[in-house]
Amino acid sequence: MLAIICDSTCDIPQPLIEEYDIYVVPQYVIWGEEQYRDRVDIQPQEFYQRLVSDRVRPTTSQATLGDFKELIDHVVEKGASEAIILTVSSAMSGTYEMAKRAADAALIPVSVIDSKGPTMTLGWQVLAAARARDEGASRDEIIQKVAEVREKMVQVVAMQSLDYLQRGGRIGDAAKWVGTLLKVKPVVTINHETGRVEPAGLARTYNSMVKMLYKKFFEGIEAGKKLHIAVLHGDAPEEAQKLAEQIKEEFDPVELIINITGPVLGINTGPGALALCGYTEA
Repeated sequence: MLAIICDSTCDIPQPLIEEYDIYVVPQYVIWGEEQYRDRVDIQPQEFYQRLVSDRVRPTTSQATLGDFKELIDHVVEKGASEAIILTVSSAMSGTYEMAKRAADAALIPVSVIDSKGPTMTLGWQVLAAARARDEGASRDEIIQKVAEVREKMVQVVAMQSLDYLQRGGRIGDAAKWVGTLLKVKPVVTINHETGRVEPAGLARTYNSMVKMLYKKFFEGIEAGKKLHIAVLHGDAPEEAQKLAEQIKEEFDPVELIINITGPVLGINTGPGALALCGYTEA
């Protein structure tokens, strides 16, 4: 048995996590003197409501070496003879390093993959790994399949403000925008080679922000093929649904997921953010 493990920034809907028997290591949200496990002790809707009302800004803390060791031990007890761990981009978090160290100390062979991105960039790779495993692929074949998916991945994120990305410390190459006095809405992409945030454009209005998000995403992805697309949102379900309906009508993807962005990533993108993430199936 091969266990698939990832961290909680994957933003995979819970029914799919259960369907594919995926094990999730939670990251941490630190709010004042309180510590919460991502999507365990604090749920996304609760998080976004508090983010708006609480003057104290939360921070994050990565899953620990002990967290990964504990989960590896758990899957071994469940009968796993090998495992694959997939993590959020190593350029954004030390999670990958913690997973590597845990893998080195494991009693079974454990491969660790840097997804080179957050949210469903990680999520799609995790699902690809689980699906390949269930089709009988070996560990090496699964790693190759995940690499193929990552090479085709496109992720674009649109935010109501640059403030959260800057305060969260995950601003990457979009740092060039820091210091602007304009009330602009940034649109960024994820570079899946470096794993860093890159600037894509600035919008003045919400509608222009959404249009830019849509345009940048479909400029980057191969159209006309089997599309797997996720619409992510920072507690903006109606806007996410509108985007999903437009995508379904214009592109008819083979798989379309809508999910709320979890607390750990929401700290960096803020309320009302929207993201599109997907790839073309070979």
